[in-house]
Amino acid sequence: MGFEFEELPLKGAYLINCFYAGDRRGGFTKCFEKTIFQNAGIRFQLDDSFVSCSSKNVIRGLHFQTENPQAKLVSVVSGRAWDVMVDLRIGSPTFGKWVARELSADNHLCLYIPRGFAHGFASLEDETVMLYQCDGKYDKETDTGIRFDDPEIGIQWPVNEEVAIHSTRDLHLPGLSEYLLNPMRPI
Repeated sequence: MGFEFEELPLKGAYLINCFYAGDRRGGFTKCFEKTIFQNAGIRFQLDDSFVSCSSKNVIRGLHFQTENPQAKLVSVVSGRAWDVMVDLRIGSPTFGKWVARELSADNHLCLYIPRGFAHGFASLEDETVMLYQCDGKYDKETDTGIRFDDPEIGIQWPVNEEVAIHSTRDLHLPGLSEYLLNPMRPI
């Protein structure tokens, strides 16, 4: 089964064109196969899997855990999302830089987000369903994030802020400068 791996400008992050087969009955998308990922240099052990459903114009993130950060494989099951990752690895040459790609049920792409990154997305359609597969145990005590609109990072979101929908939590996250006071602990 064919997968195509494109390494992104942030070292260790990948855009993955997943295996897809379709006919008049519908389609089948394969998002992960351990051996194929290992052969591409990605070590991923599934510990946690969940789904989120978002209305159009929802912006979620940018989230991470300060202790035991997770690696994530994210894809869209239904709808479209503009998915973002930010390199928060202290000492990384791309620290504070971001990459985004559109993921959809139709394009069969997923993103591999390594440990040390913040993650978020903007829902581009109503009832956008995201699938998260996580390597690493969820840690509620250290689950946090940074502001989606931090000017030090400068993410250009495709959703106008006047119509954007945010959680109260996300609106009160610190910026990148505050993050540096309590950064993620490397694994």
